[in-house]
Amino acid sequence: MLLVAGNLRVGITTVGPVLTDIEADLGLTSLAASALISLPLVAFAVVSPFAPALARRLGFERTLGLALAGLAVGLVLRSLPGLPLLWIGTALLGVAIAVLNVVLPAVVKRDFPDRIGQVTGVYSAVQAAFAATAAGLAVPVAGLTVWGWRLPLGMWAGLALITLAVIAPLLRRRTTAPRSADDVSLEPPAVLDPAHPSDRSPWRTAIGWQVTGFMGLQSIGFYVLITWLPSIEESAGIDPAVAGFHQLLLNAFGIAGSLVASALIPRMRDQRLLATLAPLAFAVAVSGVLVAPQLGMVWASLAGIAGGANIVLALSFFGLRTAHHSQAASLSGMAQSVGYLLAAAGPLLMGALHDATGSWTPALAILVALLLVLIGFGWLAGRPRTLR
Repeated sequence: MLLVAGNLRVGITTVGPVLTDIEADLGLTSLAASALISLPLVAFAVVSPFAPALARRLGFERTLGLALAGLAVGLVLRSLPGLPLLWIGTALLGVAIAVLNVVLPAVVKRDFPDRIGQVTGVYSAVQAAFAATAAGLAVPVAGLTVWGWRLPLGMWAGLALITLAVIAPLLRRRTTAPRSADDVSLEPPAVLDPAHPSDRSPWRTAIGWQVTGFMGLQSIGFYVLITWLPSIEESAGIDPAVAGFHQLLLNAFGIAGSLVASALIPRMRDQRLLATLAPLAFAVAVSGVLVAPQLGMVWASLAGIAGGANIVLALSFFGLRTAHHSQAASLSGMAQSVGYLLAAAGPLLMGALHDATGSWTPALAILVALLLVLIGFGWLAGRPRTLR
């Protein structure tokens, strides 16, 4: 599971650091470069609703294996010569990661029903750590060989193949049923575990939309800061190198926030307190960037902790607010579809608002307002209720 988590973002975070090289080599416009970065998020939004049906048909392990194979192919394709292969490979890796994103929380619900918060927090921290490592290695690795930026874009296919090899013994399974601790047989069970006949679609439930609202709004906040924080700080007169360091703090403290949330969730009767305090802390951090950007180190660190806690909560809700893993997969598909659609649109709209006004103030003010709405969704989604 942790190896799968390590694959979820490395293919995405390697692009930003070498994007200038890609633009120069392939003659991409700024608009095309932005589209290249946004394409995986769009794939997440489009594919996520269909991933639960695929998992029910093939079983969780086979679905993970298929997605990992697709991810490896996509990573290799986009690193090969030819502009069409760059787009095809990027789209394929987006589809593959979308499936992994949806299925992994359902696996947590199935195999660790009493430790959803802890396991989700750990795999979120691993995901963030691998993502940061991939971003940090991109430029140095690109300078090692004549392949340039193509090597860091393609080399993480090796991690996908290693992960596929590790789970290969489980690929004979076609079940989505829970595995007991002493189940070491590789023989597939005789009976599959289809969706429970009494399942309600999360699209038709209040709690489904409350979890989806939390997922979507926290995604907007996180991706807006990941995309624009250095530019916002530089416009306030902060040195680019310092702004880059603050971005590093944002990512590093995100790992800490993930681990803190994973430790707190099982100690609470419900998640309402944490699901309101974490968005509130994020709103305070964004407000700080707006009114006192010279304290950027403080705001980036606070936003990192809050953002890490928010994403762990959002992912944990898929298991905590559902009765069984089939429901968890359906809720995961719904929430991630809407969430990543907002994640893709948020930075673009905030950037467009800045271009139209010549200031980051309106964009940051709107983001603070959205985070205040997120507090309400956190309170609602944090109540101890499940889909029925």
